[in-house]
This record gives sequence, C-alpha cells and structure tokens, in this order.
Amino acid sequence: MRAITYRQYGTPDTLELTDLPDPRVGPGEVLIRVRSASVNPVDWKVMGGYLDGLMQVDFPAIPGWDVAGVVEAVGLDTPEYAVGDEVIAYARKDWVQHGTFAELVAAPVRTVARKPKRLDWHQSAGLPLTGLTAYQLLHRLGTKEGDTVLVHAAAGGVGILAVQIARDLGARVIGTASEGNHGFLREMGAEPVAYGDGLAERVRELAPDGVDVVADFVGGVLDVTKAVLAEGGRHGSIADGRVEEAGGISAWVRPDSADLQALADLADAGKLTVPVAEVFALEDAAKAYALSQTGHVRGKIAIEVSR
Repeated sequence: MRAITYRQYGTPDTLELTDLPDPRVGPGEVLIRVRSASVNPVDWKVMGGYLDGLMQVDFPAIPGWDVAGVVEAVGLDTPEYAVGDEVIAYARKDWVQHGTFAELVAAPVRTVARKPKRLDWHQSAGLPLTGLTAYQLLHRLGTKEGDTVLVHAAAGGVGILAVQIARDLGARVIGTASEGNHGFLREMGAEPVAYGDGLAERVRELAPDGVDVVADFVGGVLDVTKAVLAEGGRHGSIADGRVEEAGGISAWVRPDSADLQALADLADAGKLTVPVAEVFALEDAAKAYALSQTGHVRGKIAIEVSR
C-alpha cells in the first residue's frame, strides 16, 4: 500500500511517500480502505518530537489519527461491522506507528463509528478528533440547557464544533475569534467577541453575571477565564494544565465509539457540520502540514487518499 511515513523526528519535509506491506487486522479490529484522512496540529507536533515524553513512536511511522473509509476486512470477534460498511474513526492506538495517512489502516472497533450520511468523505474525516475533543470536554463540564458558554478559539478546528455541540445542548454560546471570523461564528450560532486587550470586559458586556462554562481550546487565557466565570461556574482546557490549580479540568481526548457515533448522529440530524478549508493529495501531505502550522486555517485540512 502507499503511505506517508517519517523515519525520524523533524519538520514537514521529513515526510515521504513510500510503499509498505498491507497492515494485519487483529482481533477486535477492522481494516479500513481509507478515502480521506485529516490533519490535526497534534500530528505535526508528534512528528516534531514535542510529545516524545508522552507517547512512544516507532519508526518508520505513518502519521494521522482521523479517517473516513470503507471496511475492507474484519478481525476475529468483530460482529459490529461487515465488509463494505462506511465508517469513521479516531484511530489512535497506544503508540504511534500505523496511522491513517495510508491506503489501509487497521483500527480497533473501540475507535470506530458509522460514517454520517449527510457529510462527504472529507467532512467525515475531519470529525473524529476535533469533534470528540469538543464533545468530551463540554460533557465533562456538565454543559446543559440554559447555560452561557464561552468558547476560546471558537473559529478553530475544535472550537467550531464546540459551538455547534453547545448550541445543541441548549446553551447560549459566546465565542472568541479574530474579527474576520465574526460573521462565520454568527452563522454557527455564537455571539463573537474579539481577541486581545479588554477581552474580559467585552465578555462581561454580553454576560454581566458571568458565564457558566468556559471551554478553552487555545491556552494562555486562564486569567480571562477566571475574570468572566460566574460563581459556581465550570471551566476546562485542552491546552493549559494550570486550569487544575484554578479548579478546572485539563482534558485530553480519548477514542470512544459511543461518543463518536453520537457526533455522527448529530451530523445526520443536521445539527453539526464540519467546514473543510482545503483538500490535499496524499503525496502532498507535507504541504498540508505546512498549512496547518500557520495556525490560520478556518476549518479542517483533509488528505484525499482514494476516490
């Protein structure tokens, strides 16, 4: 099979298109013929060695955890799926080596859900990691109908989905973003506020009594969070471990088939969409990484592996 690999930690130019043996499919796994994968910042951070103390990487490594594709084979004791099923997965394993930037990937069923019928292949591939990150943090924070939720980095890959999920939970959503993204956030159902000096005051103008929930997807905003949080409010971050010292939750997304299926169901109910910024061919994965590293992408970056 064709696959993107890297043989050592490095920058996007470390990536190369190679030919590898097809992966084995073990018990409790499905072999997925990849239609689309998506790029997340964690992918190039792992490749750069920034998570070396957290995750084991065995070289040569295939990057990528998000996938949308068709079941090609099933392993032993895998009654949940059959050959030909269209699926998505946050196919993260306990170590980094056999990722989704390849024509085939073996994924544990605990990471897999049915592909949303209303989303195309690239939108579907962009859903798992970002969707689960937003979904799991908002649910851990007990977000409920009537809450006012502040989403930091609301126009980012995770924030866009958090806005929609919080709205579906019945919350009012305030989202921080650059002014160029304010119209987009209004379309998503959020009330936008601009980054920068005076952010806490701008949020307080919209919510004089404070906000009930703060979901931080950017980091470095703990002082603002504390300044706008209502008494008894809840807050969490995926990017700032200091939140625990301030009574918040430090979150790390985990594969969960039931949570992922809930997201797919929201998409099929017309309550969740995944904006796709750009699609790259498999052999152009390095260009996709470079675009992701700019930090100025609204929506997901997809890798088209097959048609």
